[in-house]
Amino acid sequence: YRTVKSLAKSYDADRIILTCDWGKSSYRKELYPEYKADREEKVANQTDEERKDFEEFFEDYEKAVEYCKDSFTILKYRGVEADDIAAYLSYYVFADDPHDIWLISSDKDWDLLLNEHVHRFSYVTRKEYTIENWNEYYEYPHDMALHVKILVGGKDNVTGIPGVGAKRAHTLLNTYGDIFDLVASLPIPGKAVYIQNVNKFGEDNIFRNLQLIDKITYCKDAIGKENVEDINEQIKDLL
Repeated sequence: YRTVKSLAKSYDADRIILTCDWGKSSYRKELYPEYKADREEKVANQTDEERKDFEEFFEDYEKAVEYCKDSFTILKYRGVEADDIAAYLSYYVFADDPHDIWLISSDKDWDLLLNEHVHRFSYVTRKEYTIENWNEYYEYPHDMALHVKILVGGKDNVTGIPGVGAKRAHTLLNTYGDIFDLVASLPIPGKAVYIQNVNKFGEDNIFRNLQLIDKITYCKDAIGKENVEDINEQIKDLL
């Protein structure tokens, strides 16, 4: 509670919304059953001490959320992840609001939501991430970020193109255009293993990852119609 109030004061925030995960994304799990399966494996292999720490952490988390209910708007839905809610608020609810939106998260994936009015502060690195300072943290332009992420894949057991890291993804996109242009160009010439992987896995992985990673386009699908309607009702007094 004190942390939220302190951050709100730092950013002169007049509206505060807490978005919370409630389990894994049902939408992504249905689309890709392997989604976050690596986490399930880690939990299954926990020691007794790790399991106890894990359970205590979530007990404290639930207590903190409950404590904040009387002071802040809290959006939490079963099978919905916080970043989908943040994407919906930023790009659909407050899209025309002239005020800045500050996303408070340590998750770098939230940088895909940045624009001229949407920024992120990480309480882990204690740094601000904005469109203006994007080049300080990334080797590719912001308008290419989603497409790089789709090719590379990453956490949550979302596999990209084997052998394609950020630098190779940047090169491919500079050469062929966006991910749609790249797919239209398949098969692309080259004997390198990663090129062969692009030709072999490219189309399937790219279009799957697009739906998994593009929170701006697919956030309403991930949240669900009834939950979207509830969000609109919950925050109507903040508009």
